[in-house]
Parts: sequence; structure tokens; C-alpha cells
Amino acid sequence: MTAEPVTWRADGVPRSERFDDIYHTETGALAQSRHVFLGGCGLPQAWAGQPQWLILETGFGLGLNFLTTWQAWRADPGRPRLLHFVSVEAHPVSADDLLRAAEAYPELAALAGELAAQWHGLLPGFHRLAFDDGRVLLTVCIGDVQPMLRAQRFEADSIFLDGFSPQQNPDMWSPETLKTVSRFARQGTRVATWTIAQPVQDALQQYGFSVDEYEGLPPKRDCLRGAFAPAWTVRRREPVPERIDTPGHCAVIGAGLAGAAVAASLARRGWRVTVLDAAERPASGASGLPVGMLAPHVSPDDALLSRLTRAGIRATWSELTRLLEEGRDWRASGVLERRPDGDVRVPAGWSDSGPNESWPANAGQLAAAGLPGDTPALWHDRAAWVRPHRLIAAWLGQPGVTFRGGCRVTRLERNENRWQLFDSANAVWIEADRVVICAGYESGHFAPTLPLQPVRGQVAWGTTPDGADLPATPINGDGHLIARVPHEEGPPIWLAGATFDRDSTNLSPHAADSEANRERLARLHPASAAALASSFAQDAVNTWVGVRCASGDRRPLVGPLTAGDTSLWACTALGSRGLSFAALCAELLAAQWHAEPLPLPATLAKALGTQRL
Repeated sequence: MTAEPVTWRADGVPRSERFDDIYHTETGALAQSRHVFLGGCGLPQAWAGQPQWLILETGFGLGLNFLTTWQAWRADPGRPRLLHFVSVEAHPVSADDLLRAAEAYPELAALAGELAAQWHGLLPGFHRLAFDDGRVLLTVCIGDVQPMLRAQRFEADSIFLDGFSPQQNPDMWSPETLKTVSRFARQGTRVATWTIAQPVQDALQQYGFSVDEYEGLPPKRDCLRGAFAPAWTVRRREPVPERIDTPGHCAVIGAGLAGAAVAASLARRGWRVTVLDAAERPASGASGLPVGMLAPHVSPDDALLSRLTRAGIRATWSELTRLLEEGRDWRASGVLERRPDGDVRVPAGWSDSGPNESWPANAGQLAAAGLPGDTPALWHDRAAWVRPHRLIAAWLGQPGVTFRGGCRVTRLERNENRWQLFDSANAVWIEADRVVICAGYESGHFAPTLPLQPVRGQVAWGTTPDGADLPATPINGDGHLIARVPHEEGPPIWLAGATFDRDSTNLSPHAADSEANRERLARLHPASAAALASSFAQDAVNTWVGVRCASGDRRPLVGPLTAGDTSLWACTALGSRGLSFAALCAELLAAQWHAEPLPLPATLAKALGTQRL
């Protein structure tokens, strides 16, 4: 999928050849955004003192409505804690055109640079971009307007109806589209647009909006604003959860990737979060791997797991760049994935010149990884190695989060709308309004109905021997190899593995697994196996063992343990993809608690929900 071309006229106004129309009025995009959209929806005054504000836009274009809204949010001392901006766009432009469109407005230049830095991999579907420490969340829905709107569900506070003119782009303004838009409105939701076309006014009124014309920007004399005020009782097919305006205290059981991510997401929304773990330190279970790999799953048919991991990596990437030091805690190294079956196909329509981030590896990438030029492999550009314990520590260090180690919770009990968490001696560890179970395979102790399976894994790791030329690029396939990872206690470290022993919780190292990992490394990267042969022979290789938690269908589980009960949830079963899924699952949980826009299309969100089982 390639970027939509933009034609720039001599006067600097951008134009679409596809729709034979300009992107904004000649008066200027900033003036139009402020007068028509923010002014038409009463912003920023309307959001003063609110915990969050949710905006729906029907055409992202060059992003100037978003940038103007973000700039107004930043400048307002009475701004809401969280700003959600959801925009549909069928034909995304390039990052360069986003930057060019903002050049004329110095107050937007820095924000445009941040937007452009995340404007990548925009394949069809939802893409969650996070700014200002995760307090400004942009969800770009790439695709035709009606299917994208049907895939989302929330009640908007403001609606921006934008897009090319009704004559040039009738689908954007059709009665069917405006009916779908009305599904996002609650009593009092304000709507604004630059067009006063009578069919648009008629459709908005038919679906519950009261509208009126007011002074426009030259060359337009008028624009349109209104509010949702139906004369009938609105009945929703699926009721929207009630918003939480005053977050309370949440207890999270488990201080691995899942628990730490949930704690950070909830704390950003104003929750006071206490994370309890039986171990004295965080990341003492499966998330304590010395170094892990962050890489997507890619399939020719873009299967469910492929779409989920792509969304998950975007969510994690945002947190890595925000919280950690690249080169020390993680590295945006890319990952080379060997395909022993020779199948290096990617979904139809992908191109290495487009915005996707995985493609068949070329000879130069293979050579840089120390592999023959005819090796069947995929190159994942948006992939990395990560020190998981550093990410966990950063999440647990966020304001509002408290960690308590040495707290083995053995029992939960509901008492007058409060949860009590007990230890083995039946003493109360803590009381909380809500509880989230993130205890890996031990989550089954509190959620016996969930189909959880322990999966033991063993890896080999060590310091790099003098003279060993290990690849700078992590390599994945039948096992994986990560090398040249800085280590605080000496030379860089490497890691190779891993084994998969289902239904085993034995944390003792197995000699047979050590040999299996050595053999796996020899198949994956013979040169590295040879360079490390003496380390294996001299028993100078360390062993790490952890027990992952997997669900019956190998997808994470995020949702309530009892239908209709919002106070006891699980976020578990991340399997071997904890780095890919933790941030995404945490944001999905927080969005559902707060009736926010989902970071995933509804069908993908359901594919992670506990309700599916």
C-alpha cells in the first residue's frame, strides 16, 4: 500500500487528484480548524475540567485538525487528563506531505514532527499513535468510512465531519454514513463541519442532530454546527459501558510484563494502582528473560495473529521510545526471520517501497547477518531486542503505581463492593475497588474456568567470547539468536533458544534442553554456533528457565472473569509474545473500563476477550 499523492499548487494549497478537490480552504488550514471544528464544537471551553475528551473525525487528510486540537489541548491549563482523537482515512498521505502541510504554522511544526515520526506501517485497519506520555491518543482507522466506523464503538464528545466536498466524495456524506456517525453521539455531543449542503443538514436532522448555520471563513460565507438532541429515546444494540470519572484503587496481581503494563495504563487514567507479587522483585517469572525479541508474525493471508502482533508491536514501540534508553535497554535493530520452508510471501499489495514494515530479505541484509544470499528469510524493519526487566521497572515507576513484593495472594473476597486480598495466613494484604489478575500460569488459581496451560522454556545465554563475531541483527526462525546486547557487568551478552515444554512447571535446568538449544543454534546460524562452540564445550554457558502461560487458542486473555462484573478482570496468557502483547492488552483493558475508543477493531478486540471462551 503506497501513500496517497498530494499535488501542491503554486499558492501552497494542497490538492487531491483522486477527488479533484483541495484539502482545505484558501484561508488556511489552521484558521479553518480553529473556527470551523474547534469553534463549532465549543472547544477548548467544553472540555474544561473533564477527565477525558473523545473526538471522532471522518477524514484525517493532512492531519491539521488533529494537530490543531492537540496544540489547543497542550495550551489549556484546564485540559482533560486524556485526549482521544479517532479519525477515518481511506487514502493516507506520506509523512513528508504531513510535514509540508504544517510548515506554514510554526506552532504546529514540532507536533507535526512527532506525528510524522509515528506515521509508518499504515496498512488497512486501526493504528494507535500515542503522544505526550500516552495522554494524547490518536487512532487512525485506515479504510473506507463505513466499515471503519462499524469496527469502532464509543460515545464521542465532539464530531468533526471533514472530507472532500459532497459532490466529489459522496460516500463520505451519504445518509448511510451520517446514520453510522450518529451511533457515536450521546445527548449533547456537538458536531461541526465546513459544508452547509442541504442533503447533509437533512440527514443530520433525520438522525437526531439539531443544526444551524453560522459565519464561515472566506471564501465560504457559512459553516455548520449542531448538537445531538433526538426527540426520541435512543436504544443501542450494544450498550456503551459507563465512563469512570473518578478512578479509585486497583490491585494488580503479578509484576511481570502484563501486570506492569496494566498498572501503567490505569495510572495514566488516574487510578491508584498497587502491584502485588509473591517474589521480592518484579520480573521474577517468565518476564525475567535476560533479553527478548520483539518481532511480528507475518503470513501471506494476513491472519489474525499477524494483525494482532502488528498492533501490539506499535503499542510496545511507543512505550520503548518513551521510557527506555535505546542501545542500553533496547535497540531498534530489525530482525531477520529465516523461513526453512522457503515461504517468504507477504500479503498481496505489500511492497518494500510502501508503508509496510516486513518484506523478503535482500542479499545485503542476509550478508549483514552472516547468512548466504540465497537463504529464504523475511526482514522485519520494525523489530528489536529488549531487556524486559527494564521495561517492567519503567512501567512500575510511573506516578500512581506502587509495587509490593513478597506478597503471595492466596484468596480474594468481595466485601461491600470492595475486594479483599488475603495471604496464606488469612491476613488481609490489601483492599481495592477492582482487581486485575496478571499472574501468568498461576492466574488459574483465581480464574479456574480459564483454559490456561503452562509452557516451560529454557534458553542458553552468556558473555561474548573474545574474537567471536556474532551478528548484530537478531535472527529468528526455528529458535532465535540475539547478540551484542550491552551488559552492565562486562562484555556484551548473547542469548539463544528456546525450548517449549507444555504442561511443565519445572524450573530446574535440563541437560537435554541445553543440547537441544545448541543444536537449534547450529541450524539457525552455523557461524555463531561455531564461534560459541568452546563456550558450550567448557560449560561457560548460562541457563535460564521460565514458565510461560498460554491459552487454549494461543491468544492472550483480556476481560472480566464473570460476565457483567467489571470489578475482577484478567490480563494473562501472553505466551511467548509478552513483549508484543503486554502494552496492547493493557490499553485494551483500560479502554474498556473507561468507555474509550478501542485500540483495535471490535472483531480483533473480541479475539482477545475472555468472553470468547
